Amino acid sequence: MTDNYLYFITALMPLAACILVIQTNPYDALVMRGILGGVSAMLYAVFGAADVALTEALVGTMLSVTLYAVAVRSSLVMRLGVVKDELVEAEAEHPFRTVIEQLREIFRKRFLRLELVPYLDREELQQALIEKEVHGICIRGKDGEEKPVYDTVVRLHRLYEILQTEVSTTTNLSYKSYSDLGGK
Repeated sequence: MTDNYLYFITALMPLAACILVIQTNPYDALVMRGILGGVSAMLYAVFGAADVALTEALVGTMLSVTLYAVAVRSSLVMRLGVVKDELVEAEAEHPFRTVIEQLREIFRKRFLRLELVPYLDREELQQALIEKEVHGICIRGKDGEEKPVYDTVVRLHRLYEILQTEVSTTTNLSYKSYSDLGGK
């Protein structure tokens, strides 16, 4: 008797690997990595390599997916420094809220999270950017205008490229490298 299910299980492994490679969403890739590890463990168990199957299930699937999930979750964050008073305004119907919502939507498309970090004043905000506590800052521009315009400064060129293509006219976007900020 031929065990046709072995062909099916064996075909799942390269199929899962191909699907894993073409994923653009890192969270979908984590799920596919878990499926690939599960299929591999099942294949090893069916062929009689129980020790390899157990190792693959524990280390290759559970541990690696957990560690990758932690790494992906912590690395896909843009920390944006804001003045605390403006953060309060962002909770009400205010132009700053529109800017923040637009930034969230831009980053959501690329599977990034926007984390707002409040600071007491502009000097503290500038210092946080220099000391690499935040990836960018957003502050109110010149007063006296009917509709306030906000200045957004980022220190990572890739974030600048992402924002440059999609940010609206309510934000003046600029890029400052570490050396421009006074770093050595």
